[in-house]
Amino acid sequence: MNARFADLAGLKNGQLLDAAEAAGFDILLTVDRNIPSQQNLRHRNLSILILSAPTNRLRDLLPLVPAVKAALASIESGAVVNIRL
Repeated sequence: MNARFADLAGLKNGQLLDAAEAAGFDILLTVDRNIPSQQNLRHRNLSILILSAPTNRLRDLLPLVPAVKAALASIESGAVVNIRL
C-alpha cells in the first residue's frame, strides 16, 4: 500500500514514520536517502528500505526490484537497508 492510499500522503519524515508505525506498517520503502541522517531510527519497529538509483524514475528504479525482493525476505524489524545499483 502506498502513502496516498493509507492517508499518509503529505506527511514529512518524522510524522510519516510515526503514522506508518501507528497504522501497523512493517516496512517503509522510500527514495529519501536522508531519512537516516535526519531521524533517530533507534527505537523504531518500522524497517526502512531506501532505493538509490540515478533518478527516481520508474525505469531507473525497476532494476532494483530483485534486490528489494531479497531484502523483504530477510529484513529485520527496525533495520535500515540501502539498495543501490
